[in-house]
Amino acid sequence: MTRTVVHLLRHGEVHNPTGILYGRIPGFKLSERGQKQALTVAEHLADHDIVHVVASPLDRAQQTASPIADSHRLELATDERLIEADNQFEGLKVAVGDGALRSPQHWPKLVNPFRPSWGEPYIEIAHRMMGAAQKARAAAEGHEAVCVSHQLPIWTLRRFLEGKRMWHDPRRRECSLASLTSLIFEGEQLVRIAYSEPVGATDPRVTGA
Repeated sequence: MTRTVVHLLRHGEVHNPTGILYGRIPGFKLSERGQKQALTVAEHLADHDIVHVVASPLDRAQQTASPIADSHRLELATDERLIEADNQFEGLKVAVGDGALRSPQHWPKLVNPFRPSWGEPYIEIAHRMMGAAQKARAAAEGHEAVCVSHQLPIWTLRRFLEGKRMWHDPRRRECSLASLTSLIFEGEQLVRIAYSEPVGATDPRVTGA
């Protein structure tokens, strides 16, 4: 059967000096370190059989994807389904003891962590991400594709594919900056999930990373 690999790449570090939850807010670009991370991942993937590169429409994802597309002489595609999760705390600081979570006016948004009640439902994230991954698989059949997205969407899809519950402890996400969560398909069937960190591990608890 035909083997196809779809790499889900988290974007690099973002310039976020105020430490807010930027979510889908436009204009948040890679930091200098993030730009170096994007180049490192491109070098890591230089010898891979990549024939399709697609990214979330957000600036940080597009910037992370560009060196990969350039090195393989490919046109960078955009898929809205790869975008960051919608979140009602967008634009605020949300660190425990240091932001919006201290304010009683925001507590009603926290009543159901299983859905979650503060943003886009996990199952909807998983379904849209799976749609994007399957489209990339079809575009790269027999080769490799790279989909540049964001920490929560990638981690949610991985948990969905592994048959795990959607709700989870954000501090335990295995999805570092510029990491690769690789879906290996035989034909249309997913047979394995691999994970690697070409630029090293980062703390999933850091707001603005």
